[in-house]
Amino acid sequence: MKSSGKTKIWLLLLPVLLFLLLPAYGLFSALWSSLVHQGSLSLQTYEELFQKEAFWYSLFYSLRITLIATGCSLVIGLLLTRAFYPLINRMSGKLSVWIPMLFPHFVWGYIVLLLFEQSGLFSYMFYHLGVIESRESFPILTNDQNGIGMILTYVGKEVPFVILMLLPVYVQQNHEYKDLVRTLGGGRWAAFKDAEWPWVSPILLESGIILFAFILSAYEVPYLLGSTFPEMISILTYDWFYAGDWSERPLAFAAMISTSILIGIVSWGLYAITNRKRWLFTKGNR
Repeated sequence: MKSSGKTKIWLLLLPVLLFLLLPAYGLFSALWSSLVHQGSLSLQTYEELFQKEAFWYSLFYSLRITLIATGCSLVIGLLLTRAFYPLINRMSGKLSVWIPMLFPHFVWGYIVLLLFEQSGLFSYMFYHLGVIESRESFPILTNDQNGIGMILTYVGKEVPFVILMLLPVYVQQNHEYKDLVRTLGGGRWAAFKDAEWPWVSPILLESGIILFAFILSAYEVPYLLGSTFPEMISILTYDWFYAGDWSERPLAFAAMISTSILIGIVSWGLYAITNRKRWLFTKGNR
């Protein structure tokens, strides 16, 4: 019986292992290519990478866009879920959240481009309403250095994801805890902090990990809506990889590995915080 149980476990794990095989091979191949210099193992590629201002500028720019988009998505998703979860929990409400999830990020980015660029729908409307003197007076919100177009795309696409992550928590939550806090003299903030936040915060952190990892490494939205300078780290890596100068290709691999390590460290840290919060909550500490 034990043998058959172990066999069943391995059979269940086999699809997971096969699924992880290709990404693991790609990661190992990139690591190996970044460490081999003139036929021998060396860290020279990383030394050269860390001395490049373009890499650091692109990395910090990417982190800024990622953190803003992730933070806005989490906050807006939380506020909408708290306010409308009874409506969202109905079939029509769930469809209104699921439908945006059906569109890939590139399509959502293209919608933002059609709406917010200077020759887009909003500039056309404001011009004919007399709000602006010309369509060129419409603020530059796409392909801009501040990354507003990218942030709008990610927020619009990820807010439904956050809502779907939080919805089961609010549906299953025991609202008698809030009544108890108010009975003891607590206000709205106390009710949220003591009766809601311990349930919600682990889900928000988990959602934040997913959004952070995806946005930082995504390519299609920065390609469509990003500026030529500064560039997101994914665009810079792509340019180095496909540049005519093959000597920059190891830099692309090193940049990919460095970004992956950063994502891994942040994800591990947030995951540890999430597990600790769950453990403290089950023990009755907050």
